[in-house]
Amino acid sequence: MSRKPATYADIEALPSHRLGEIIGHELIVSPRPGGPHAFATTGLVGQLDGPYQRGVGGPAGWLLLFEPELHFGSEVLVPDIAGWRNERAPSASNVFFTIAPDWVCETLSPSTAIIDRTRKLDVYRQQRVSFVWLIDPVMRTLEVLRLEGLSWVVAGNYGGDEKARVPPFDAGELDLAALWLPKA
Repeated sequence: MSRKPATYADIEALPSHRLGEIIGHELIVSPRPGGPHAFATTGLVGQLDGPYQRGVGGPAGWLLLFEPELHFGSEVLVPDIAGWRNERAPSASNVFFTIAPDWVCETLSPSTAIIDRTRKLDVYRQQRVSFVWLIDPVMRTLEVLRLEGLSWVVAGNYGGDEKARVPPFDAGELDLAALWLPKA
């Protein structure tokens, strides 16, 4: 028995504590992020916003958004963070965005890691997103993927409490320790 393709109305019908995405005409429903996920994502936004979006102690030149809704034809994705270089950035006042970002960050959770690493990566590849960061707040790692042609290549793996210059935000150092919940 085949199901009918998911529509935006399916997303709108979800309870507010659920996040909906449409990938391959299928409705993907996820719970809102837990503590480690939220802490890592918030820590990353805190480090990137000043230098890369506002130009405070850094080069500026980016529009960075938390959980933007991306519409690519029938696909609707919501990355944890997305960034566009200013020269191709959409208006931040949009309700949703149809221009593919230059960079996306997915913070992995047990309920989303498989989708983030497979189906969403495939859509980001098709849309020509240049960089994808995959943060695992439990393992305390950051994997950086760069699009080369039609394939993802690993541009770097980082972990623990190191400080690193991570593309495409390698004008300054990222403090990985600030992304992880303190050890008990």
